[in-house]
Amino acid sequence: MFSFIRHRKIWYILSLLVVLPGVVSIVLQGFNLGIDFTGGNLMEIRAKQNVAIGDVRAVVEELKYGASDNVQQSGERDYLIRTKNLSETESAKLVSALNEKLGGVTLMQNNMVGPVMGRELAFKAILALLIAAVLMLIYISYRFEPKQGIAAVIAIVHDILVVLGIFSIFRLEVNSTFVAAVLTITGYSINDTIVIFDRIRENMRSRRKGESLEDLVNISIWQTMTRSINTILTVMFVLLALFIIGHSTVKDFLLALIIGVVTGAYSSVLNASPIWVDLKLLEQKKQA
Repeated sequence: MFSFIRHRKIWYILSLLVVLPGVVSIVLQGFNLGIDFTGGNLMEIRAKQNVAIGDVRAVVEELKYGASDNVQQSGERDYLIRTKNLSETESAKLVSALNEKLGGVTLMQNNMVGPVMGRELAFKAILALLIAAVLMLIYISYRFEPKQGIAAVIAIVHDILVVLGIFSIFRLEVNSTFVAAVLTITGYSINDTIVIFDRIRENMRSRRKGESLEDLVNISIWQTMTRSINTILTVMFVLLALFIIGHSTVKDFLLALIIGVVTGAYSSVLNASPIWVDLKLLEQKKQA
């Protein structure tokens, strides 16, 4: 039986090779922030006739007021347009261009989203992640032991850094939906880790004399492997289908989830459990 635990240094190196470029990119070039963070205008229009959403996007792109993904259809003839910060003159120019190209539109609302709201959103997102991490640490420490809580949180941080790094490297837009994706990944990632830890706890109770900790944990991983594979495949089938046929406005959100699900499955098996083994072995070494 292949030993995941005895080869754990390889998994640590692979994780570092994936995480470090992303961390460097985050430090050097940061993120491609959407108007949810940088501020901008949120405009709602109602077309007087049925028009394709592609035509609305073409007008916004032609004026260089925002990306095409920032245009969403909210009704039969209603559209939400997110743009950079526009002056009254620029807003009037956009409405005039939409009137001309789309056969007439009615401006329903034109609200400005300030950068202060963006900073507040970023702060609340970070705070939510910290609260989630602390609560998970407390829960896992109570249900299992503190070292498993620490290992689980490290695995979650790994998953988040992978997603953040990829979005930074490839300059994918970071907006409020991305924040929702990261929070979803945090909840999903811990699920498989809990299942493995639960099996480890059961096997510890019936541990055979002379059985090493590495072998016990490795057996526990293999005993939950079928469940882990079935879970990730069923989730991935849905996400990939939505990514292929879904609207372009949700593709970045789905991409973040796809990356998070894959790296979550990886870290649950190849990071969380091995880290716990190293923490336990370190404890035994100190006691000896």
